[in-house]
Amino acid sequence: MDPLDWNAKFDRDDYLYGTEPTAFLRDNAGLIPRTGTALSVAEGEGRNACFLARQGLSVTAFDGAPNALAKARKLADSHGVPLALHEADIAHWDWDATQYDLVVAIHWQFTPPALRDATFAGLKRALKPGGRLMLSGYSLAQLDNASGGPRHPDHLYTEDLLARAFEDLHILRLASYDKVLTEGPGHTGRSALIDLIADKPS
Repeated sequence: MDPLDWNAKFDRDDYLYGTEPTAFLRDNAGLIPRTGTALSVAEGEGRNACFLARQGLSVTAFDGAPNALAKARKLADSHGVPLALHEADIAHWDWDATQYDLVVAIHWQFTPPALRDATFAGLKRALKPGGRLMLSGYSLAQLDNASGGPRHPDHLYTEDLLARAFEDLHILRLASYDKVLTEGPGHTGRSALIDLIADKPS
């Protein structure tokens, strides 16, 4: 999806996906490092970046929609946490500029396969040796649900796809499952999800 389209989606008074962190981060909070640096990819309105900052991390986040970033700044101010926010499309983010202890990539699946694969490679390059990747999105089964996410099969994940893409990392969790989400008007209802948590070898 073009960044301008996302800007239009976020042009609303409320938060499209709510202000609480995604269930994936809450459910796996014990695997989030308590110190160090984190990168939140295609962050949107700030809910996940704020949560990571509240855990004690120094958080950098980017998104292509200035409307979303304005909301993220407002949310960070309300929580009293600092965020380093950058306006950047995922296709143009410099994955080699800095390496992080944690890279978080959640629900950014509106990309064709070539850009998805390039982004997967970028996520790994952005990790420090010993760093952790936490990725979550919709599985192919989400096509049967009306709770959000892309409608194109090539934009959705399978366990085999993620296992192959991240086979050079140490995979701690790779699972598909159904869950009822209540994350703002954008993610509400039964959802077919898939998670990957993996560490980059030291």
